[in-house]
This record gives sequence, structure tokens and C-alpha cells, in this order.
Amino acid sequence: MPASSSASAIFSAYASVAASTMLVRSMANELIPHELRAYLSSALRQLFTPLSTSSLTLIVDEFSGMSRNQLFDAAALYLRTKLSPSTSRLRVSKLPRQKSILVAIDKGEQVSDTFENIQFRWRLLHSEPKNNHSGEKRFFELTFNKKFKDRALDSYLPYVLFRADLIKQQDKAIKIYNRECPYNDVEDGGRGMWGSINLEHPATFETLAMDPNMKRAIIEDLDRFLKRKDFYKKVGKAWKRGYLLYGPPGTGKSSLIAAMANYIKFDVYDLELTGIFSNSELRRILLSTSNRSILVIEDIDCSVDLQNRQSEEGFEASNSKLTLSGLLNFIDGLWSSCGDERIIVFTTNHKDRLDPALLRPGRMDMHINMSYCTTDGFRTLASNYLGIQGNDHNLGGEIEGLIESTEVTPAEVAEELMKSDNADVALEGLFNFLKRKKTESIEKKEQEGIKNNNGEGQAQEQEQECKAIDLPKLKRVKLNGHDAMTLARNIRRGVVLSRLRRRF
Repeated sequence: MPASSSASAIFSAYASVAASTMLVRSMANELIPHELRAYLSSALRQLFTPLSTSSLTLIVDEFSGMSRNQLFDAAALYLRTKLSPSTSRLRVSKLPRQKSILVAIDKGEQVSDTFENIQFRWRLLHSEPKNNHSGEKRFFELTFNKKFKDRALDSYLPYVLFRADLIKQQDKAIKIYNRECPYNDVEDGGRGMWGSINLEHPATFETLAMDPNMKRAIIEDLDRFLKRKDFYKKVGKAWKRGYLLYGPPGTGKSSLIAAMANYIKFDVYDLELTGIFSNSELRRILLSTSNRSILVIEDIDCSVDLQNRQSEEGFEASNSKLTLSGLLNFIDGLWSSCGDERIIVFTTNHKDRLDPALLRPGRMDMHINMSYCTTDGFRTLASNYLGIQGNDHNLGGEIEGLIESTEVTPAEVAEELMKSDNADVALEGLFNFLKRKKTESIEKKEQEGIKNNNGEGQAQEQEQECKAIDLPKLKRVKLNGHDAMTLARNIRRGVVLSRLRRRF
């Protein structure tokens, strides 16, 4: 009986304490402000933490003044890779242009990390808004042993920034910007003048139908450029690289640009110079582009006042105030230093029409000839479209022979291969197409030869008739004013000289 009474008394006391605790907690939530509760909780946590006397806490705010704190954003990305099974609350989200679901820690959650055998504890906290006009403030608390302060500031935090940048590049959706696209200041980084969409072009260097040695040279050049930040600074040059892609239409210039963007994960800015009417406008637009980007200027030979000034053919004048010197000043002048890690790609169908000032190293550093389809290009296309090795097919050798002797673009070959999923049918169609094209090419050359021969014959005939005219007799002929004017006009217009001979 005494034991039963004792147990009953203990249970009653526990129930009373529990009820009192719940009542006190409820009253505390109602009466004590959130900031004070957070402060008391933090103080008690530090009081009962074994290392509290030797720990240091860094506060990483979401904003630094009016700008976002780069370290806060980096920590949010980095800590996604450090989540443990003990984490009890997570936030998940996905924006329309993001490739995957994002996972992040929730308010109050703690994440532990180890760097160089040093323990770090991250905790995400929110502070309630002070009034209706201010929003809540988010910040991270980073706690560690205070004797490792220098290593935390000099090594650990830079490592977090570096890792976050790698994560950002891996998850990045490559965008293509154009001034005609509708823009969103939030999604487009506040660039205003440029709108963007995701660049979904699937081209890679593996799928490009071009010479393997040229592909290898481009890849090595890009890799070397990305690794040379300190080198460019040491030699006193802006960290940029220029490429000229030239060749007939349909040879894969646009596909190469997409492959470059997919390889180095750079956004693409498509700039149309024909829509720019002054050097100051061009400078303002180019300054609004971001670092780690590819600026593309297509068909530069068709742009206003940028043709070869030394050409005998000349070029049409324009009312535009955009000049070659204005473009060169941004590409290679003082303004070229406004931005890092940039690539500029020019394309043209007629390299010979470009001004030599554009072609020199420092502006167009690497010239890439996008030629007609080669046997290597055909094999790549046959593998891409039909899943076969072209030289393994019974028509492969004949097709390669026709490709070597016929000017055919990769686009034309790809179009023929797309006409059937059956490899035999597709290759037979390509074989017949190449034979027709070769025949047409031969006939065209023959016609051009006949025209050239006729032109030479006519020139010789006119020269002989000129000699046959009795110039002394022509001088003695008395012409009235009307006949003299008619004679002069006919000579200017190239009237057949035999008529003059019959008249005189």
C-alpha cells in the first residue's frame, strides 16, 4: 500500500509539472516578443555548449547595404550538399527555367561541416519585421572554435565561395540574350536592355560535322583561355578572346557557337549591329552584358560601314553613326577592359570583304574556316542520324568519293540523311543527290567557260574593228551637232563598231 501511494504521488507530481510547463510556455509565447525569446534561447544554448567559452560566431546577413551578400548566397548553395539524415525540415522549390528541384534548409535548422579537421556549424535564422514596411531579415550564424578564426576567414569561406561557383555552373541553364526578346528584371539579372530564353540547342563538339583536328584545336584553345586569368593580368591584356567563323552558308557556324556555349557553360548575347545607330549606343549595350559570356555578331560583312575600306569595289554609305572605329574601341581599346572572361565570335560568308583592321590578332584571334562537308564530317553525320559508320556501308566509299569532288555543305548532307530512318534508303538518296549535284556543277562550269570564251572573242572582235576604222577619214567627216552627239552617245554605250564603219 505505501508503495502504491508513492507511485501515485509521483505520477500526480509529474502531471502537475507538465501542465505547469505547458501553461508557462503558452504564456511565454503570448507575452514575450520573438526577438527576446530568440535571444534567450541563443544564450541558453551557448551556456550549455561545452565549447561556448572558446567559440566564435560569424553573422552572414542576406544583404550588405542595398546589395545581396555574395557570401550568403554562396553558403545557401554550398549547404545543399551538406544536408544530413538528421535534418528535420527542408524547403524545396523549382523555377520554370531551372533544370532540377532545389533543396534548402529551413529556418532554425543546423548543418555541420568539417574543413581541414575543423568543425563548423551553420544555422539559418530569421528576424521578424520591425514594422509593416520592412520584411523579415535572414542570416546565417557560423560557429567554430575561435582559435581557428584566421583559417576560417582566409581558407574556409573562400572555399565555400569556390564550391558554390562550381555548383552554380553545373546547375546553370544557359541563356541566349537578344534585344528583341521580352525581358524580366528578376530572371535576367536586371540587365534591362536584354531579354532571354533558355538556349536549348543540343550541339556538342562530338556531334559537329567538321575536321577532328580543328575541333581539337578549338577545345584546347577554349580550355587554355579559361585557365589564364592570372596570365592575362600579368601581360596587361583584357581577359577576352575573339574568333572569326567564315565559310559558305550551311557549314555549321551557328552550331559551332552553340557547341562552344554548351562546352564552357557561357551565356550567349546575340547582337545585331544593323539595329544600332551610334557608337555611344553600342557602348551602352555592350556594357550591359555579363562576364562569362559569348558575344555573337553574325554576318559582320553585311553590317553598316564595317566592310573592307581598302576594297576596290567600295561599299554603300549609310546614315548610321555606328563606325568601325567605335566597334574596334570596345573590342580592343580602352573599353575592352570593362568585363572579364568574355568571348567574341564574328561570322561571315565572305572573309575577303572584312576590313583588315578587324582581322588582326587581339580582335579576331583565331580564324576558323567552316568548309564544305568532308569525309570526316560525313562519317559524323552518318553516326548522328543513322547510328552507323558511313565507311562500313557498301555505298560509303562511293559517297565519300563524291563528297571529296563536290562542294556540298553539311546542312545539305544532313537534310538527305533525315529523309528516312532506314540507313540503306537514306544513303542511297544521298548518293543520288551527290551525283546530281556533281553533274550540275560540271554543267555550270562548262557554261561559265563558254561565256568567258565568248567574252574574250567579242573583245578581240571589237579591238579588230577599232583598228579597221579609218581614223583620218573619220576626222575629215563633217558632222552636224545632232550627229556628233549621237556618235558620242553610241560610243559611250558600246554600240557595235561595225555600224560606225558602214556609216563612214
